Amino acid sequence: MSLTRLLSCSRAMAVAVAASLLPFFYHLLVLSASRWLYAGAAYIAYNTSGSLVPGKINVHLVPHSHDDVGWLKTIDQYYVGSNNSIQGKQGACIQNVLDSVVEALLNDKNRKLSSTGGGDSRAIPRRSWCMHDEAAVHYIDMIDQTTLGHQFLKQEFGQVPRIAWQIDPFGHSAVQAYLLGAEVGFDALYFSRIDYQDRQKRTDTKSLEVVWRGSKTLGSSVDIFTGIFPKDYEPPPGGFYFEVNDESPVIQDDPLLFDYNVQERVDDFVAAALSQDARINALYSTPSIYTDAKHAANEAWPLKMDDFFPYADRANAYWTGYFTSRPALKAYAARQLEFLKRGSYGLTTNSLAEALAIAQHHDAITGTEKQHVADDYAKRLAIGYTEAAKLVESTLTSLTESHSSSGHDGGDAVTTKFEQCSLLNISYCPASESEIKDGRSLVVLVYNSLGWRREDIIRIPVISDAILVTDHEGKIIKSQLLPINSASLSLRKTYVQAYIGSSPSVTPKYWLAFPVTVEALGFSTYFIRSSETRGTHAFMSIVDSSQGMKNSAKEVKTSIEQTYSYYVGNNGSEIDPQASGAYVFRPSGKFPIESDKH
Repeated sequence: MSLTRLLSCSRAMAVAVAASLLPFFYHLLVLSASRWLYAGAAYIAYNTSGSLVPGKINVHLVPHSHDDVGWLKTIDQYYVGSNNSIQGKQGACIQNVLDSVVEALLNDKNRKLSSTGGGDSRAIPRRSWCMHDEAAVHYIDMIDQTTLGHQFLKQEFGQVPRIAWQIDPFGHSAVQAYLLGAEVGFDALYFSRIDYQDRQKRTDTKSLEVVWRGSKTLGSSVDIFTGIFPKDYEPPPGGFYFEVNDESPVIQDDPLLFDYNVQERVDDFVAAALSQDARINALYSTPSIYTDAKHAANEAWPLKMDDFFPYADRANAYWTGYFTSRPALKAYAARQLEFLKRGSYGLTTNSLAEALAIAQHHDAITGTEKQHVADDYAKRLAIGYTEAAKLVESTLTSLTESHSSSGHDGGDAVTTKFEQCSLLNISYCPASESEIKDGRSLVVLVYNSLGWRREDIIRIPVISDAILVTDHEGKIIKSQLLPINSASLSLRKTYVQAYIGSSPSVTPKYWLAFPVTVEALGFSTYFIRSSETRGTHAFMSIVDSSQGMKNSAKEVKTSIEQTYSYYVGNNGSEIDPQASGAYVFRPSGKFPIESDKH
């Protein structure tokens, strides 16, 4: 097995934690069960079957590798090792890592992979579809993507993880502790990023390990043992850091190489360990083994009750900028949740489920990725949305058609065709912008994907102010017309042309807004017809900087005043070079925007 190849293609690192002292780190990549195999040479036995030794300081060497599902490069570029102009000539190449590890395991049945992504349930920590963010995500998305990852592990390996492993998100939520920790059935949670001041205080008071109670309502029933790393997921100094391009010598295990150095690196490690304390017992371990050792110690741990937010890694470097970075991608991902249902007739939402799961990654939904990576996330969501839309349209048609078979068993053909308005954010919905005449109606079906009754306001663009809205029983629904301003129409023209390749043929004049009520996991149908009289059922409301606010229903007219301010981001040119950006919010000041008063 060539560790040299592995180390050149992977962000390889490991965690080492002491069973009875504060955790500290040591970096390795792959473990071998009992011996290394060299081409053309006999087995050289190594004792890697270590165990806990009472009375000694047991140091758990926990190898782990770290691969982002998109950040500086896209998920596919990380996998195949392409686009290396961004992250060095020896950037991450996950395909090579997997291929070489699998080959080495198959060549020698004595070998095993026992790391944080290993092959037995004690060695597999929390493996979701990605390592999700904990601040900008919706809790349902957190549950869905965790479920997707666990289903994959169960189907492929027959294993169920028991440890939560959130080492890289930028701060941590109590929701993660109780809902995606204790409630999932995990025995422990481990992570690294907390405020630098909090970390220093916890280091001084030896409270980097706690019992985290994430819900006051659920109380002790959701307590979970939590370990916080003392230095991110980096190793202590000493020459045993195997990150890409690091100065520490990599292990070269081929005896044909002049730079073969296995014995030298082993001796260096033993010497480094003994220089710390002669009572050290180092063993290859897993998060589960470490957790079991902490449990067996039967000690009391401090109680943590709230979030680990906000996160700052030094003064003036509070990672709160990502709360709002790339808001369009955040909104686009949030919209897709309603479509995550499994379908029939060959239609599924599997593609959307995977795309949405990837989008919850801590360098995706956060907006901290490169632009071309954000484009890749959006593209995956768009492809998934398109496929899911077909399922939703087919399902809603089946529910509303009078024929129970919906045309799938040779019966009458489906006559109802639903069309989703996916570009309402730019005032574009072709179905609602057509002229309604000859006694015809525009049918608006509103679906509620949640498990409780909802009351809301929806709005669609229309071309006429002679409008009547009724529900499925024929009851007239009070509605409101809001003129679409010229600025919105200008944006609409620009982006519709970019989206569909041509300018829209019709220009809507108003937003039609009306209240809807939809039962849990149900749908409600509303009908929009033309009306002989204007303003009878759909009243006009105008909010304009020149006219103030008018409401034709109650003949109200009043002046309004709107004020705006904006922040200027710090450019890092001061004594402290920390600039404001996608990760860190550091304003230089707040400034008002002059506006008209009416």
